[in-house]
Amino acid sequence: MGEPEEMVPDSGAVFTFGKTKFAENIPSKFWFKNDIPVYLSCGDEHTAVITGNNKLFMFGSNNWGQLGLGSKSTVNKPTCVKALKLEKVKFAACGRNHTLVSTEGGKVYAAGGNTEGQLGLGDTEERNTFHLISFFTSQHKIKQLSAGFNTSAALTEDGKLFMWGDNSEGQIGLQNIASICVPHQVTIGKPISWISCGYYHSAFVTTEGELYTFGEPECGKLGLPEKLLVNHRVPQLVPGIPQKVIQVACGGGHTVALTENAVYSFGLGQFGQLGLGTFILEIAEPKAIENIKDQKISYVCCGENHTALITDLGLMYTFGDDRHGKLGLGLESFANQFVPTFCSNFLKFIVQLVACGGCHMLVFASPRLDVAEGVELVEINDRCLPSATSVPISDLTSGNVLQRSLSARVRRREREKSPDSIQMAGTLPPIAGTLVPTVCFPPRSVPFSMSTTNLLEKMMPDKEGPMPPMEPDYFQQKITKGKETDNFSAEDTESLGETTDVLNMTHMMSLNSNEKSLKLSPIQKQKDHEFSEDDEPEVVHEEIKEYLEGKKKTTGDNKSVPADDHSETDNSVKTDTKANREERAIHEYSENPKGNMHDRAKSSSSEILEDSKSTKKSKKCPQGSHPLQ
Repeated sequence: MGEPEEMVPDSGAVFTFGKTKFAENIPSKFWFKNDIPVYLSCGDEHTAVITGNNKLFMFGSNNWGQLGLGSKSTVNKPTCVKALKLEKVKFAACGRNHTLVSTEGGKVYAAGGNTEGQLGLGDTEERNTFHLISFFTSQHKIKQLSAGFNTSAALTEDGKLFMWGDNSEGQIGLQNIASICVPHQVTIGKPISWISCGYYHSAFVTTEGELYTFGEPECGKLGLPEKLLVNHRVPQLVPGIPQKVIQVACGGGHTVALTENAVYSFGLGQFGQLGLGTFILEIAEPKAIENIKDQKISYVCCGENHTALITDLGLMYTFGDDRHGKLGLGLESFANQFVPTFCSNFLKFIVQLVACGGCHMLVFASPRLDVAEGVELVEINDRCLPSATSVPISDLTSGNVLQRSLSARVRRREREKSPDSIQMAGTLPPIAGTLVPTVCFPPRSVPFSMSTTNLLEKMMPDKEGPMPPMEPDYFQQKITKGKETDNFSAEDTESLGETTDVLNMTHMMSLNSNEKSLKLSPIQKQKDHEFSEDDEPEVVHEEIKEYLEGKKKTTGDNKSVPADDHSETDNSVKTDTKANREERAIHEYSENPKGNMHDRAKSSSSEILEDSKSTKKSKKCPQGSHPLQ
């Protein structure tokens, strides 16, 4: 297995999000030497990966021995199951605490928890190694495996469905039996093409495109009218979907069905896992997700309380519960998403596989090596874009969409980005880094208008001579540290973006040379762990570098400087004409006939320096911090 590096190989990599045990709550990635993943499956907190060479790798929680490695120790990195090395592993399914595996020869193995007989071995004893389920023979050519909370299912190529394990809610289709320890066939008189096991309910699709559900009826996750819920322990046809269903996915309390032209969801939606908006917390009948109606969806997947979709272009949308960052959006707040949200971090990747678990998500994606300028992404509903927009991929990475859609503060950032930062937009970080959004910016970002280092240097007295006299009007208003002002200008309000977090504001001082007064501009305070050193805005470093190299232009003798222009240096203070100095001396004498103006200037300037240092300190972040922690 290759060590993670800065770049992703052309063959692709597996990206992990959420509580995976591989890198807790930190987006990361890994790949294999001379091999690629062809199948992913996520359980509650464990994961199975099958490669093109038919090898099985497991990692994650292992309290019941569900990894099949011969122990119950948690495994933090993908580990090959050597006991199945001679078998050609084809499919895998991870339940809450057990794992199913099938081979090309038709054999089915199981490991892990077995309290309800979900291993199919005829007993309820747990196993920490993979054991052969004797029921299946070479005559059963397995097409698909699925595992729920304590349930298991196997679908054969000829359309036969076998289920076993917990049946307390009728989730394996038996009318009057609480559980069964060996596989039994579920029949409806039609061949079946797809199966999915949720936590306490199940669903399958027939070859004719009909959707059947059965199991726990609460929260509307069966999609059945009230009159049909009486027979919820047996499979029943779900009405209300006009097109043929291709695929179905069951989560903890919701169900998502894929048709040729639409995606339907029903059940529990309090975390946003239905993708129907913030006002639909539960729905008992199938409803199409409008936000992606113009997208061609090729695959759907459900975790306990979140959902992922892959388009035919290899793009990905996620929505629902984002705790632990499992939606892959890079949001530091882990906020729930109630509509399908475009994963902009995968813009330069082709998403090929996705698997959702209870607390995590895995994605296998490869770099887009032949991105054409004219390829259009229709109706990309990014969480940052106020309306759907049809744009080329190149435009998304170059910032043109931002020019039209985002606030002035974010547009200014995009204009000031260096060519290197623009080139890397949309890429994912190395394993040791964090997943910072490439299109969206946190509301507490530092504005790029000025570096506090420059402000501090401007207030410093000249080393070679005494500090020039300061205008008396300059110090008329006392600067109180932390005080907030109510009369924000329109420009100040725009610089705050969309945030209304007034309690988290501080102020930036700027000298208005026309009015000879200090101007306080509101900015957002920086929390201790807001940005790492690497995440510090590029333009701030550029200003400091230019200042140290002496590249700043000095203003002319008689040129006026705008209120928000911070390019004034000590030289501009020194270039007072003789007439100006005489006029100021007369004014100083009238204000202070006893001649204490210089003492007042020194005292006031020390206050300004102290405030300047505090402003600079509030923007500095400790090394190694990142938005996700």
